[in-house]
Order: sequence, then structure tokens, then C-alpha cells
Amino acid sequence: MGRVGVFCDGIARRDLLRLGMAGLFGMGLNLPRLLAASARGGGEARDVSLIFVFLHGGMSTIDTFDLKPGAPAEFRGEFKPIATRVPGIAICEHLPKLAAEADKFSLIRSFRHHDSSHGSADHYMLTGYPSAAGFNPTVRPNNQKPSHGAIIARKLGPRGSVPPYVCLPKQHPSTGAAYLGAAVAPFVIEADPNAPGFTVPDVVPPPSIATSRLDDRQRLLTRIDRYQRTAEVAANRHAQTVSVFQRKAFDLMSSPTAKMAFDIAAEDDTLRDAYGRNSLGQSCLMARRLVEAGVRCVTIDHSNWDTHDGNFRTLKDSLLPAFDSALATLFRDLHARGLLETTLVAVSGEFGRTPRINKNAGRDHWGPSFTVALGGGGVRGGCVVGRSDARAERPADDPQGPEDLAATLYHVLGIDSNEEFHTPEGRPIKIVNNGRVIQQLV
Repeated sequence: MGRVGVFCDGIARRDLLRLGMAGLFGMGLNLPRLLAASARGGGEARDVSLIFVFLHGGMSTIDTFDLKPGAPAEFRGEFKPIATRVPGIAICEHLPKLAAEADKFSLIRSFRHHDSSHGSADHYMLTGYPSAAGFNPTVRPNNQKPSHGAIIARKLGPRGSVPPYVCLPKQHPSTGAAYLGAAVAPFVIEADPNAPGFTVPDVVPPPSIATSRLDDRQRLLTRIDRYQRTAEVAANRHAQTVSVFQRKAFDLMSSPTAKMAFDIAAEDDTLRDAYGRNSLGQSCLMARRLVEAGVRCVTIDHSNWDTHDGNFRTLKDSLLPAFDSALATLFRDLHARGLLETTLVAVSGEFGRTPRINKNAGRDHWGPSFTVALGGGGVRGGCVVGRSDARAERPADDPQGPEDLAATLYHVLGIDSNEEFHTPEGRPIKIVNNGRVIQQLV
């Protein structure tokens, strides 16, 4: 088993597809087209993977990870804190399973940024770059910069025959490759792993297609590739992009490893139940299977945490029970399999929720203060970085932002965040601009 890591005191402690089948092998080979459509939507490399659990809509962290029991009623809300496995750290009473695993992850309670709008804030958290839409509402916010997963795929490449970067159960618009291009776009599982009969059939040919015909198509692709390397076709960037996705499609369909990784039905029913028979639970289980098979980055896009109305009822009855089981079991399962030291788990929405409760018993968008959770990958567990003020309105000290989170993620994976890429126009852009590694965690 892998070592969980160390707490903040430094003492080591154990115990942290729109790709449907219809017409896949018809005229034009649809899988490469669908993959192409998805693309539009610091140091020495270490063998660490990333699972990014994106809580789309914005989790209310004042009600989950950073409760304020001493604040006035219109701020503190209905939930009470409970002790966790780590002395001195308390979280929400409706997260008892996660509380038992608190030594395996840390909380950044002084997180903040300037943007409280969906779309542009999503882009900021998923790329480390603020969106121009945050300042100009006429600018489309998504995919202006490459996502964390695309950069990881570009810098570290695939392990074996599985894709380096996967999004599920759908692709968020800000998880694309932007100017890095088709070669590092995510493989998208546009399906809910909790759905009855869930499969990712695109990784195998349908029964009506004989293996010999698939081999014939592979040989034809090889001949086309040779032709595309001529000077005339090499100038056609679109043809090259199609070739990238065709090659990806054939690699997946001919890979036993990929087939096994996507076969969630092979898991024991008891473990599936522990994760939770819901979209988030089964997506977390699928993510574990994928990193175990060699995928470098899995992004889970889970909705809907946008609790403007009935915040406490929605959290208590729906969102938190699923979240508690899914995340606690993910940390426990990774640890039991010896994968926690080599798998970094990040948990965040695009922002938090307003400290003051609104007239609909809800909380609205709030970027100025929220909490991000990080665990595994060798980062310290059982740690709290920074703190928010008495009403969770602003960081009280040690503020951290999306650039710092990005720099820390890349540092853990062994990527130099100061390195520059170049856009097709030749413009140099740093992987992270002005980000600082969160030293308390590493």
C-alpha cells in the first residue's frame, strides 16, 4: 500500500460520449469526427495522475468544508460541524464518511478569485487563466486557454494504449485543448456510468463488423497517412487533424487495456454500492479504473451545485449524501490499492456561495472566498491552508487562487509551469502565469 503522506506538522501518519455507436463504421468513420468535435468544444516528470472532480455550479463550502458556527444565523446556516479523523479539523455533519478519511486530503480555506459568473469562472478554475469574458460580456469564455488535462497530455503523453486525458460523464466546454490542438483533446465519455447497461462501445467494433474488416481499415489508414505526408497534403491542416482522430479511434478499438478500463460492470457490486449508485459515485469509480489503467488525467463534470433556492434542503437530501459516499470511497479505494501516492485528487467548483443566505433559503455565486480540497499524489493530508474571515466573506490570511492551484497541480505531476507554449500565430504563453506552488502541501 502507498503511504498517505504527512500532516501539516510534518509527522508521517498512515490511514487520502457524445461518442455513441450510431453509424460509427458507416461512411466517413464517425468516431474520429466525434472526437474532433470534442476538441472544439516544474521539474522532472513524475508518474502521477490527476482526478479533477469539478462541482459544476459551485459548491457551498461555507456549509460543507468551512462552517462558521459562531456567525449570525443569516450567515451560518442550518448545518453543524462534526469532528474529523484529524484533531482540530471539522467539516459538515452531513459528510461523516469523508470526515473519517480526513487524513487523506487537505483543505485550502483561503481560496478566492475575482469572478462570480458561470462560464468565465469555470474557465479560470479549469485552466488557471482568467477569461476575457470576466471583463467583457461579449467575449465567449470557454476554451480560450488549454485545460489542465490537455497540458498534462501534451507534456506527459499517453501511457500505453489508453488515452492520456478523459472527460466524463460529459465534456465541459472549458476542458478542451484550445491552441494545443486535436492531438491532446480529451477522450469524452458522453454517457453516465450509473446508467443501466452503461458501456463505452466505441472502444470495440460492433459485432456486425468482422475483425478482418477493421484490419483492412487500419491498412487503408496507413496508406492514407503515407499520402498525407506528401508536400501537397501536408499543407492541409484539416486533413492532418482528421488523421489524428482516426488514429485515436483505431488505437482504442484495438486495445484490450482500454476495453477493460471502461468495463465498469466488472467491478464488485459491493464496491459499486459503496461509491454510490449515482452519477457522481460511478464517475469516481470509473476515474479510479482509468488511472489504474494508465490514464493521466480524468475530469469529472458533476452538476448541479448552483443552489440559489433551497440550498440546505438540496444539499442535505440530494447532493451531500452522494458526494460523501463518492469522495470518501475514492480516497479509501485509492489508498487500499496503493494508488493514492500516485493519484492527485482535486475537488472544487468554479466558486463558492454567498455567505449571506438569500430570501429563497439559498446562496448565490461567490468568488471572493471558498474552499478547495486536494489529496493524494504525495501532497500532505490532514492539513488546512489559510483561513477565511469570521463570515467566510474573504480570506483572512494566505490567499490562494486558480493560478496557484494550477502551479501546484503541475508541480506534483512534475511539469514546469513556467514553460511556454506557442499559439499557431507564434505567440508565447506560459503554462501558468504568476502562479505559486502552495508550499504547505508539498
